[in-house]
Amino acid sequence: MDPTACFTYGSLMSEDIMSTVTGIRAAHCSATLDGYRRHPVIGAEYPGMVARAGHQVCGVLYLDLPPAAWPRLDRFEGEEYERRIVEVALADGTVARAWTYIFRAELAARLGEGDWDFKRFLREGKLRFISGYAGFDSLSAG
Repeated sequence: MDPTACFTYGSLMSEDIMSTVTGIRAAHCSATLDGYRRHPVIGAEYPGMVARAGHQVCGVLYLDLPPAAWPRLDRFEGEEYERRIVEVALADGTVARAWTYIFRAELAARLGEGDWDFKRFLREGKLRFISGYAGFDSLSAG
């Protein structure tokens, strides 16, 4: 059975953005994904995540998303990302299966050096991101 949770590591870590995109407020918790690294996307406010041994990404796991949320998330993420099932670790040590969005390998040249910084996004990039994505609040499943 496919998971109903979504591991987020970029703009969707902001609960207000996630609820606007999905149309619901979902329960959530912190989670960590081993074997991946989060990079800035050149010229964008958001990151891309790729497989990288020896690295880990801290993010937010949204729980029990309804079926209607997934087409909206797919449209929001767009062609740069591929949805995959991963296993994330929760703070209490348990492991959960979740969907996440991996940056497509063929677009890796668009990724910048170093790690994307969520705190910097909140301080400096969130308002630009929201204004640049005007209309994502009206995403539908179609």
